[in-house]
Amino acid sequence: MTTVVSDLEAIPGLIRCETTSRDEGFALAAEMTHAVYPHDQIYGRFCTVQDFIDCPIETTYEYLADVDKLDEWTYSTRHFVPTGKPGLYVGSDELADDTKIYLEVKTDPTARTVDYHCAWDQGEKLWMIYLIRLVDARLVLNRPGTVVLWTNCRHPFYDQNPYPETVPDPARVWVGDLWPLFYAGHAIELANLKKILEHRHGS
Repeated sequence: MTTVVSDLEAIPGLIRCETTSRDEGFALAAEMTHAVYPHDQIYGRFCTVQDFIDCPIETTYEYLADVDKLDEWTYSTRHFVPTGKPGLYVGSDELADDTKIYLEVKTDPTARTVDYHCAWDQGEKLWMIYLIRLVDARLVLNRPGTVVLWTNCRHPFYDQNPYPETVPDPARVWVGDLWPLFYAGHAIELANLKKILEHRHGS
């Protein structure tokens, strides 16, 4: 039998049962668990919202994959139309005056993922990525319906607009300035999605 030489011992800071006792592991987990967390600690780099929707997963997937439905459940994105480039749409984002938002919807019916690739002002580099994964609630909650997991990552462009020449008004708010409100905003939109789908398709 060939002995596999592991490099794990050379990696500092790993917490594994081979190096950390059970008591030490539980104590560390308790130390890391707090009643209150600073907002930036939770939502500074990634922003995730999630919920259960009492609606069949197939219906939820089809609804999210339909560009026209964004007018219904999102707070501010409206009136998407094809740009002429295959798969690329342009609409308005009512979070700011005179603001175009470009969009491609990338879907996988097998994995049940619906990802919105977006950008304000220009459609060459779609860097605002909204990652949505749908899970059959029968698998994870033992009940019919859909679990929605929606994550955004804080791309560096949120901190500084890489295309300032495309901005219609230099005094306009930049989407990255709104990052501290992403969790609340997306929670509102996910609640809209839940209400619409459960009203139309819930049991």
